[in-house]
Amino acid sequence: MRSGERLTNAVLVGLACCGLLFFVVPVVSLLAKMPWSRIGEIATSRGVWEALWISLVVSVSAVVISFVYGFPIAWIMTRYSQQWTRVVRILVLVPMVLPPIVGGVALLSAFGVNTPIGRVLGMVGIQLPFTTLGAVLAATFVSSPFMILTLESGMRGLDERLEHAAQVLGASQWMVIRTIILPGLGPAIVGGAALTWARALGEFGATIAFAGNRPGYTQTLPLAIYQALQTDMDRALLISAELILITVGLMIFVRSRGIGHQ
Repeated sequence: MRSGERLTNAVLVGLACCGLLFFVVPVVSLLAKMPWSRIGEIATSRGVWEALWISLVVSVSAVVISFVYGFPIAWIMTRYSQQWTRVVRILVLVPMVLPPIVGGVALLSAFGVNTPIGRVLGMVGIQLPFTTLGAVLAATFVSSPFMILTLESGMRGLDERLEHAAQVLGASQWMVIRTIILPGLGPAIVGGAALTWARALGEFGATIAFAGNRPGYTQTLPLAIYQALQTDMDRALLISAELILITVGLMIFVRSRGIGHQ
């Protein structure tokens, strides 16, 4: 190996190590400062369990809703002209590039109690802002693009000849979707669900703007951390460690299913 190549490799390895340390050091520092003597007290507190439960309800609901309308959107993106695909992709990407707090304000302006949609919903007894349902809507808004884009990528990788063959043999469109497309999308569905769930679980800005920070109703784990930072650092550290463990568990699950190799 020439000296120039050795120098280049050394620089790249050095920069890579610095980058990895940038990711590792904050997490290790957080775990090192864990209040071990208070773990039992904080971990069994009602507020932590309520925040965990709401986080799970919100994030799982966001995954389900994202798939329900994400599959049809991904279908449009892969089955229609490129011109329409570009427009749809731009619309899908908007929630990803918007600051989350802006997404929450946008939701409030669209579904607030004094908006036209909010008044209609109020007539049937539905209120979205500052409710658990509002927290679900906020999490879905910011996380669903991950599901849609993953499904789109999976659909583009399917062999369309199988679909055409099934249609020639008389299979209906629904049967083709149920027996060929959905099974073929298995890895993409799992990967999209994992990414969507992780994003919804960590959502903060849109939730606090649209659903507020109501313990027992809309306070998710990130919001509980935000509140604890102002009064109880030990509590914030413990809830943060809880989120880290959940995230690591999700990563291990995804890797064990081979999603990372798709």
